[in-house]
Amino acid sequence: MIELKDISKSFGAISAVSHVSVSVREGNVFGLIGTNGAGKSTVLRMMAGIYKPDEGTVLVDDVPVYDNVHAKEKFFFISDDPYFFANGTPRDMERYYSSVYGGFDREAFYLYLASFGLEGRRRIDTFSKGMKKQLALICGICAGTKYLYCDETFDGLDPVMRQGVKSIFAREMEKRGLTPVIASHNLRELEDICDHVGLLHQGGVLLSRELEEMKCNIQKVQCVFTSPEEAKRVLDKLDLVKQERRGSLYTLTVRGSREEILASFAAADTHFYEVLPLSLEEIFISETEVAGYDVRKILLG
Repeated sequence: MIELKDISKSFGAISAVSHVSVSVREGNVFGLIGTNGAGKSTVLRMMAGIYKPDEGTVLVDDVPVYDNVHAKEKFFFISDDPYFFANGTPRDMERYYSSVYGGFDREAFYLYLASFGLEGRRRIDTFSKGMKKQLALICGICAGTKYLYCDETFDGLDPVMRQGVKSIFAREMEKRGLTPVIASHNLRELEDICDHVGLLHQGGVLLSRELEEMKCNIQKVQCVFTSPEEAKRVLDKLDLVKQERRGSLYTLTVRGSREEILASFAAADTHFYEVLPLSLEEIFISETEVAGYDVRKILLG
C-alpha cells in the first residue's frame, strides 16, 4: 500500500502541492487526474522519492520512501520525459536495469521489443517520442516491481498502442499483482482501466473516490412525465444532482442505486423513462459541481 500523508511541496514562492492525502491500495489502478500545473508530476516525484516533501510523508508498504533504497526497490517510475543514456540502445537500458532491479525479466523485455517493433541495437535518440514512451513502458513492466508510476503514460501513443498497453497492465496485474499509478490530464483515457481516481486541482485533492462506488451511486435518467404535476411530485422525492429539460424531455442526474431509481420511476406516471450509464467525465462533472467547481473548466480549459 502507498500512503501520502498530508504532503506539501513549494518551489520558492510557488506552492505546487498543498496538504495532499491519498492511499493507493495494492492490485488497483490508481488514476491521478489534473491539468498541466495541477501538481501531478510533483506528487509522483515525491512518491518516487525524487523530491522530499516540505511537510508530510510518503510511505511505501509502511516504509518512508525518501532517501530509502529498500522502499525504492518496490517501484519503477516512468516520467513524462523518460531518461535514456546518451547514444544508448534498448540493449544498454536492459543491461542497466537488470543490474538495478533483481527481478528484471530479460526474456520478456526482448519479447516485448519484438512485439512493439523496436530494434534492440538502434540508438534511442533516433526513436520518435512514441517509440521512447513504448521503450520506457517496456522497461517499467519488465522491472518486476510491485508498483509502477506513470506520468502521462499514453501521451504520444496511437489509439491501438494505448489499448495494447492497457492490456499489458491488466495481464501483469493478474499475473503478479502489479499496482499501476497513472497520472493524466485526460479523463477519457483512464475510464476503462482505473479502479480509483483522484482529481488534483491547484495542488490539492478535490476528489478521491473508488470508480465503481461512484458509478453505482449516481445514475442518469431520461424521461417524459404525463403532466407537470406528476413531474414535480416525482422530482421532489429524488436526490437530484442535476436537472435539464428540453421541451417535455427531462435529463436527470440522480443519487442512488440503479435498483432504487428504477423502482421510483416504475411507480411514476410517465410516457417514457430509461436509466443510462454515466461516463467518468459526467460523474466528475456532477460531483465537482456540487462542491462548487466546474470540472469542465478545470480539465478542459
